Amino acid sequence: MVHTFPIRVYYEDTDMAGIVYYANYLRYIERARSDWVRALGVDQNAMREKDGVVFVVRRVEADYIAPAKFDDELVVRTETKSVTGVRLVMHQEVWRGDTLLFQAEVLVVCVNEAGGAARLPANIRQKLH
Repeated sequence: MVHTFPIRVYYEDTDMAGIVYYANYLRYIERARSDWVRALGVDQNAMREKDGVVFVVRRVEADYIAPAKFDDELVVRTETKSVTGVRLVMHQEVWRGDTLLFQAEVLVVCVNEAGGAARLPANIRQKLH
């Protein structure tokens, strides 16, 4: 399953050359992951309050392929690559039309309130498969 999330590039997203500042791609893919989890029916606030666990990004391997510019309409595509008891690996891409601009492999882990590794609740693991 591929989740898509639209993004419009605003002036505040760009550098002096009118090109999207590199760190903003990480914001774009974070928003897309949050929207994807919400679309799956996972309430992250309830997960924290009820199960005492949260998702955190442990690693991002990013490739900047082509620049996005002010006022571009982009689409972030998110796809699950693997799910284990405590971690998710996702592939995310940012597209402008038919042009791939950015891609990343993102490792997200589940941690408890003390910051230690924690198992994903079973109902959430099922939704992520």
